[in-house]
Amino acid sequence: MRAQRIASIDQFRGFAILTMVLSNYTVGVKVIPPWLKHASDIGLTVNDLIAPLFIFAIGLTYGLSFRKRVQRDGSLQTYLHFLTRFLAIIGLGAIISSAGTASGRVPDTVEWGVLQAIGMAGLVTLIFIRLSSAWRWGIGFALLAVYQVILDRYWLDYVVSSPHGGLIGSLSWSAMLILSTALADLFYEEGRGRKLFPWISLLILLAGIGLAFISPVSKHRVSSSYTLISLGSSALVFFVFDWLSERMHWKGRFFVVWGKNPLILYFLHYIFIGLFYLPGIPFLYADAPLWLVLLEMAALIGGISWVAYWLDRRGIIVSL
Repeated sequence: MRAQRIASIDQFRGFAILTMVLSNYTVGVKVIPPWLKHASDIGLTVNDLIAPLFIFAIGLTYGLSFRKRVQRDGSLQTYLHFLTRFLAIIGLGAIISSAGTASGRVPDTVEWGVLQAIGMAGLVTLIFIRLSSAWRWGIGFALLAVYQVILDRYWLDYVVSSPHGGLIGSLSWSAMLILSTALADLFYEEGRGRKLFPWISLLILLAGIGLAFISPVSKHRVSSSYTLISLGSSALVFFVFDWLSERMHWKGRFFVVWGKNPLILYFLHYIFIGLFYLPGIPFLYADAPLWLVLLEMAALIGGISWVAYWLDRRGIIVSL
């Protein structure tokens, strides 16, 4: 078991939050081509694979963090800590969603954002995190199957009309996180487990692709095929980061710094985007030409990076 801090996890988490920031900026910019935005329903784009990166990043440390805290604080305090953490994430997501609705950027009166989906997935996973990997594999796949049946027979219209699948879609996000914790156990297992990790990840990806012929790939539906494709691809992306870190001794300092304070940087990027959007001048955001979009993206990443490095130099890490 690799107990020490692993650089590739920080790198991967930083990459996940960076891509989420860029994705949220480009969603309302007309000059950005559709294949760099979310698919309207059935289909898959690069943007659709970004939120699962962060889900998998949480799964990588969920079980290890839980076990360490149990040893230090006991079971009751550990459960209360994780319960509070994920409820807080849901609350923070509600604040962001409310601000988006008030600003007019989000037209829905009730918005279910990515933080709400993550928070609910974290709460569901908390129920099963003390079970063995074998049980979590089984529960994750079973939950995914149950969700697909519910989706197809009863809740398709609701899920499609709700951002990130709404409350019902949380079942699929939860399955993704539960399976992520099981994959993480393979990664931490020296020897056979570590060797199997990329192959199991690839198998999950291929299973998702095969399932796409039965269950259409759709982020809006959080379909089972989408969940497996996202999980497998996220795990393989992480494997590349770990390979670069372990074999090539790549430091990835930029991503590490971004990965240390993900929630602060995530909140901060909405403030930066607001500087372009809130004035209500189409030229500054929605109708911005490509040169201005690139300039604003540079300012967005540069400004947030400055804050990330400033926090890192002072050893400030804010986590829930």
